[in-house]
Amino acid sequence: MFYTDSYDVIVVGGGHAGTEAALAAARMGARTLLLSHNIETLGQMSCNPAIGGIGKGHLVKEVDALGGIMARATDRGGIQFRILNASKGPAVRATRAQADRVRYKAAVRYALENQPNLDLFQQAVDDLMVENEQVTGVVTQMGLKFKARSVVLTTGTFLGGRIHIGLNNYEGGRAGDPPANALSQRLRELPFNVSRLKTGTPPRIDSRTIDYSQLQAQPGDDPAPVFSFMGSRDEHPRQVSCHITHTNERTHEIIRGGMSRSPMYTGVIEGVGPRYCPSIEDKVVRFADKNAHQIFIEPEGLDCNEVYPNGISTSLPFDVQYELVRSMVGFEQARIMRPGYAIEYDFFDPRDLRPSLETRFIEGLFFAGQINGTTGYEEAASQGLLAGLNAVLKIRGQAAWSPRRDEAYLGVLVDDLITKGTQEPYRMFTSRAEFRLMLREDNADLRLTERGRKLGLVPDERWHRFEQKREAIEREQQRLRDIWVQPNSSLAEQVTATFGTPISKETRALDLLSRPDVNYLQLCSLPQLSPGITDSAAAEQLEIQARYAGYIKRQEVEIERLRANESLKLPDSFDFAQVRGLSTEVREKLIKSQPATIGQAGRIPGMTPAAISLLLIHLKRKS
Repeated sequence: MFYTDSYDVIVVGGGHAGTEAALAAARMGARTLLLSHNIETLGQMSCNPAIGGIGKGHLVKEVDALGGIMARATDRGGIQFRILNASKGPAVRATRAQADRVRYKAAVRYALENQPNLDLFQQAVDDLMVENEQVTGVVTQMGLKFKARSVVLTTGTFLGGRIHIGLNNYEGGRAGDPPANALSQRLRELPFNVSRLKTGTPPRIDSRTIDYSQLQAQPGDDPAPVFSFMGSRDEHPRQVSCHITHTNERTHEIIRGGMSRSPMYTGVIEGVGPRYCPSIEDKVVRFADKNAHQIFIEPEGLDCNEVYPNGISTSLPFDVQYELVRSMVGFEQARIMRPGYAIEYDFFDPRDLRPSLETRFIEGLFFAGQINGTTGYEEAASQGLLAGLNAVLKIRGQAAWSPRRDEAYLGVLVDDLITKGTQEPYRMFTSRAEFRLMLREDNADLRLTERGRKLGLVPDERWHRFEQKREAIEREQQRLRDIWVQPNSSLAEQVTATFGTPISKETRALDLLSRPDVNYLQLCSLPQLSPGITDSAAAEQLEIQARYAGYIKRQEVEIERLRANESLKLPDSFDFAQVRGLSTEVREKLIKSQPATIGQAGRIPGMTPAAISLLLIHLKRKS
């Protein structure tokens, strides 16, 4: 053969899921091939030029803790950084960055091209090779065959993709890119449950035609946050502001006047759109009592004139888009550079997946990203990393790994998908996690990096940096634990004078940090408690762990109580039809969902405590 045609892992698709999957597999030492219909679009931000946000930033930090590229690329391409919910507790604080599209994509491309064990090849995939319900490889558009025992599909919006602008529509995987119709048809021939979803994007505007003097500026944080645990502010390019404008009654009149030509409101689009990122048409209809909607003007990059008006995603006809854009304050002379559009695409019921993201029907075939019904770069990236690492574990005959709900937002994401499925594009929020006080952005490395190291995902440099941080935290905790503050002592007087906190009984210095008015830097500025540690991330951990120790302990007790049933496995051969006493409805749900553990079974909508008891009794009899 004149080309390398045999690999350990093949990844199809080069978006956020595909790049993380390919990099993860290659980091673990597997010979990996990443196939993309266009190498120039590897790591492309197809929709908004931003990474992170509530719940999403947590996923990015987890991907980073496991050695992924998303946070590193954001630090190198980010042109504005902010901490959302900064005034709230640490569980719901989240990092968000505006990214320069070109710089972000270049950082991802550089990582891919310099990753050992990873080959890139430009070809669309039209077919899967399957023998005896085991994937054996893929066939490309020009008939090339590549063999592998693990294949990861990260197809985004390309499967059966159809783009809508007004009542005009055409096939496409994304504006300017063809759909993957042959692969879509092949997957429909396999025993998967397929449905359609829809997402959309706003028109892009020429920044030079906007009157910024009429808009409200929204600068980033100063000092700017850093996304990666390995990152530095020195990596950040020049920082810029976003801006804010609003729709108005005139805007809404224009939109209502165009509804007769809206593909969503005339039944042309059948796919369900994202609840938490509605089109401007949806907002005007669903929130008819609102006279205005806030629109964020996000720069697409430092070296281009395009801006992204976040909040007016639309599939209305172009003439209506033109009018509605120009009706907003500051946009009276605005020129559209690219029209907004909606795109419909195939997705497959994620309840047909194992926790590893391997499909139940075809061994060695993994799905990650929008193919599983999720929306968002961050949700895709985290699934891609998980699918990539499990693709390697599969070919090595090792047990699959997936984090539990109490270990990671990634665990919440996967468990929600494979247990409950989704009828609309799934987006991560902190509210989806029961144990969010344990699953903070700031401790993602403490939760996951050691596991990543054991899996082969975390390289030496990251591991050494992590060890230094962890050891610094433990040493400083012990140092402060060993210092006792006696009432009426000179140290007690210093504490009272500095914080207004009287010391009425013997107290460990570490316990002082649990008081809301005491912070670590000030505490360690006291002569008898200095010097403290200089690592700001380690210092933050000390403070958070001390302040929330009681709450964290209660969550740990709750987790241990639930873990006994959570980890109790239901074998693949478990026959739910044989469990006596189950209602027909519950039995059907169990057969359809095929939960892997008692814990997963308990989270299936409509499941009752009585049904779980019957499962436990049946399981005990069988064992």
